[in-house]
This record gives sequence, C-alpha cells and structure tokens, in this order.
Amino acid sequence: MSRVGKLPVKLAPGVTVALAGRHITVNGSKGKLERDLHPDMEIEVQSDQVVVKPPRSRERIFRGLFGLTRTLIYNMVQGVSEGFEKKLEIKGIGYRGQVDNNKLTLFVGYSHPVEYQAPQGITLEAPKPTQIVVKGIDKELVGSVAAELRFVRKPEPYKGKGIRYENEHVRHKVGKAGASAGAGAKK
Repeated sequence: MSRVGKLPVKLAPGVTVALAGRHITVNGSKGKLERDLHPDMEIEVQSDQVVVKPPRSRERIFRGLFGLTRTLIYNMVQGVSEGFEKKLEIKGIGYRGQVDNNKLTLFVGYSHPVEYQAPQGITLEAPKPTQIVVKGIDKELVGSVAAELRFVRKPEPYKGKGIRYENEHVRHKVGKAGASAGAGAKK
C-alpha cells in the first residue's frame, strides 16, 4: 500500500474541491483546474481535506494509482493556491532571451531567432537576458513548457553552452588530447 496515498490532502484557505463522478474541479485564488481521475479510485471530499481511499483490489496497478491519484490532487490544490515555477539559465556568449507579450524570443546561436508563444495558462518572464522563468498553476504544463524551451538548445558537454534548468549539473567532457600537445610535434 502506498505511503503517499494514505496521507490526506489539506485544503488551503480559499480552495474548494468539487467532485462529480471521476471528474474533479479545484478552485482557488490563482485559478481553476479540472481533471478526470481513474474510475476505480474512491475519493472523499471533507470540509478541510481530501482523502483518497485505498482500492479494494490488491492488484499492482491499483496500488500505484492510489499514490498517483493523491499526488495529482495535491498538485492541483497547491497550484491553485501557490502556483508553480521553473527557472532556466541560458549559457553561451551572445546567447540571450527576451519576453514581449508572453512571447519568448531566443537568440541561441542559430542563424535566426527562435520564437516561442506560451500556451494559455503559462506566464513567461525574463528577469535577466540569461534567465527564463516559467510560471503557471498546472505543474504538468509548467514542466512541459520548460522541457520544450530546454530542447531548443540543449546544453552541450564540451563548452556547456545552451539552455539548462537552474542548478542543473552538466557533465563536461574533455576535448581532443592531441590539440594541446601540438599537431606537428616530432618524436
């Protein structure tokens, strides 16, 4: 049985949860999220918390869905009350990004600037030319947008140039050994 699934989801002040069959709706100060959950999961909405009841079946798939269902509900509650954000760093000489009307323009070493229009529900910010902040209430969507932006120019292992998550460690490789000794060295 899942240890995560047993924990009740505490509702923050101002957050309401409505359950209609397998469809759950969570409203809060930052917005509204909706999701369809697995039909075999039993969910009980109480005054200040949401409880996911353990499945009757002991099949392996239901044990995993028990914890997943609780985590999905927790992320929805946290998203509508606090929101989520991912920070990206741009490394490289001349590499930069700028945001205008929630449209990100990246200059990352290509012959043309790369433009990215943020989907609905996502806010893009560039506090510095070498930093991008992705904000939203849907944790899954925030992570997906951050991954798409990182994919525009993934960090390369030799010089470390590219777009990476904040505090992401990129393993550096050593270049050719013959270049430092000199190509025309005589024996």
